Amino acid sequence: MSQIPMPVQAGADIVASYPLIAQLFSRHRYAQLDAGDVNAFVAQPGHALLVFLEDPMRIKETLDLVVIVPELALAFPGRFRVGVLLPEAARQVQARYGFHHWPALVMTKDGRYVGAIDGLRDWDPYLEQLTALLAAPPTRPPTVGIAVRGTDAAASGCAS
Repeated sequence: MSQIPMPVQAGADIVASYPLIAQLFSRHRYAQLDAGDVNAFVAQPGHALLVFLEDPMRIKETLDLVVIVPELALAFPGRFRVGVLLPEAARQVQARYGFHHWPALVMTKDGRYVGAIDGLRDWDPYLEQLTALLAAPPTRPPTVGIAVRGTDAAASGCAS
């Protein structure tokens, strides 16, 4: 009986170590994005689906999402292009889009944020959420921030 080799060393080449991840690029021809590539990729006209991957040794669901994404693309043919961020790039870009659970999908339209699906879902919720995201207008990403209040004394929550 043969065993599937799994990387256990930090810094292992995730694409070479996991054939399912390699197929995102070799078979499905999705764009592999670095942190510096994201703006140009999402700025193209239309919808883009960003796939945020984490190391499968840390987040086991990563490999589940790797199998699900091509099926989602088939369910919505031609509706969006797919860009994949491997763990290092995904960690650098995550704060920009404000999702909290890994792995995650982020939908953009014409360079602007539309919404995110973080963590794993059953099939029907994926279809429902992607349908809603494709119909939704762009909005501001839910980033971490500090509430801003008016300048009048009544609105101020800070004491001087």
